[in-house]
Amino acid sequence: MVNKKLYVGNLPYKTTSEDLQQMFAAAGNVTSATVISDKFSGRSKGFGFVEMATDEEASAAINQFNGQEMEGRKLVVNEARPPAPRPMR
Repeated sequence: MVNKKLYVGNLPYKTTSEDLQQMFAAAGNVTSATVISDKFSGRSKGFGFVEMATDEEASAAINQFNGQEMEGRKLVVNEARPPAPRPMR
């Protein structure tokens, strides 16, 4: 069974990984939820990733939360793309 990774953007900056987990649990089984934060300041970057257990639950989460307002911000929820290869430094 492959987990479906979703990108969640335009999050309010005070949203925590726990908030994300609880919110997406309404759409199905959440295997992980992470809010991305700046490694220097520790502040949220305003986006995160949620992994759903099945394709069906991932689709349900996209349908349920994409465009939904959270504290006055319209969420962007879609299937996460694989990370772009980073150039060697």
